[in-house]
Amino acid sequence: MKLVVGTAMAARTKLPATAFSSSSAGDNFSICKSMVEIQGYTCQEHKVTTKDGYILGLQRIPVGRSANNKTSNSPPVLLQHGVLVDAVSWLLGSPNESLAFMLADSGFDVWLSNTRGTAASRGHTSLGPQDPAYWEWSWDELVDIDLPALFQYVQNQTGQRLHYVGHSLGTLTAFAAFSENKLLNMLRSSALLSPVAYLGQMPSLLARTIAETFLAEDLYLLGAREFIPRGNDVAKLLDFACNKLRVSCFDILSLLTGPNCCIKNSTLNAFLEHEPQSTATKNVMHLSQMIRKRTIAKYDYGNLAENMKHYGQSTPPTYNMKSIPKNLSLFLSYGGKDTLSDVNDVQVLLDDLRNHDADKLVVQYRQEYAHVDFIIGSNAHQVVYDPLIAFFKLH
Repeated sequence: MKLVVGTAMAARTKLPATAFSSSSAGDNFSICKSMVEIQGYTCQEHKVTTKDGYILGLQRIPVGRSANNKTSNSPPVLLQHGVLVDAVSWLLGSPNESLAFMLADSGFDVWLSNTRGTAASRGHTSLGPQDPAYWEWSWDELVDIDLPALFQYVQNQTGQRLHYVGHSLGTLTAFAAFSENKLLNMLRSSALLSPVAYLGQMPSLLARTIAETFLAEDLYLLGAREFIPRGNDVAKLLDFACNKLRVSCFDILSLLTGPNCCIKNSTLNAFLEHEPQSTATKNVMHLSQMIRKRTIAKYDYGNLAENMKHYGQSTPPTYNMKSIPKNLSLFLSYGGKDTLSDVNDVQVLLDDLRNHDADKLVVQYRQEYAHVDFIIGSNAHQVVYDPLIAFFKLH
């Protein structure tokens, strides 16, 4: 009965209760053809193989619609999406509304990354998504392996240092990398939307329920290494969460992200047609640890021996946000209604950055914005993207 109820709720919230298909996600789907070229842009599909064998899909929009800007002179920008979505999330509005298209039309060489395990990045040199070992990673690996590989590839292709745009998890991995002095020699500046470094005070009912009830850990112990937002496991999760919290699940997006103010129904429908995407259950476990422990640290293996094996100490090392170089050019934009990048957690981050060079840090606060407004909000092009692009042009 619970499975039926959960499946029905998933359908009502436009989260299809069918397992994610690697065939529909990979070889037969081209982000360039389906999302970019139809808007009148040149688009290239690239592949980046990481040192641990993951084959990441990367889309390049080298010029804008006018094609007057030369690729060799265009500063490259890498866009990194958040958890449970992919690069399509940057492309759902019109060319005058979507950040990727706006950057291309403003003279930038745009590169769109896709996190391992999402539709365009399910390849591996020796494993497949059906193999449990394929999913043995958390966002630590994105910091240590994927981001450096992507940065190096784009720099090799363009001969230039990059601008970087991250949203949600794409900001967390950037903060962690910057705090360890990674990527800096390849970076011009960074724009971080819905910045996530701390999660201890986040009020998202669904995310906090997942963390505090150890649901991802239970799924992992049951052998579910792939966290499939379109599958039956999540239908069960929605049923559990909604019954426990006694809230309506008709707007599951708001339950997770906060009440987004400015999303058109047509854009939201397009978003839910393609998203959400898979991630590793271990990645959800790592994020859950951050919520419970109120720290930003490497993955906790849960026992002394494993932590000693991986880190040489009994507890996971922390990422120190105060170690981010003070002269790094940063543009931060956060929202007052965002329940994932909560204003109180952002304030902890800003306290860590209080000694940052004043001319290198721009902080923008959008009181009416929640988490998803930053990527598909109907007015984001005016209130967030125009200032972001101006910031990049200064750096």
